[in-house]
Amino acid sequence: MQIEKNPYSILINKMIVTKEGKRIGFVRDVTFETKSGELINLVVKDITPYTRNLNLEKVGSNELLIPYNSIIAIGDFIVVSEEDFI
Repeated sequence: MQIEKNPYSILINKMIVTKEGKRIGFVRDVTFETKSGELINLVVKDITPYTRNLNLEKVGSNELLIPYNSIIAIGDFIVVSEEDFI
């Protein structure tokens, strides 16, 4: 079975929501391990007021990091599980 590969650019500017439907923001970039290529975080821009209550690492004044392993689904939106935020 061949694995379908997609460029990371399909993630850029997608809205991120929780599985409960709460908006978090939009993907600005991704971080990854250079040796293995493993994706580590989504860099989130245009964060919403809802994110103040979440325990997420801040980058700069208006960006956050969301662990890549918290992603549940990718489609029109990126759906994440709050329980997986570490």
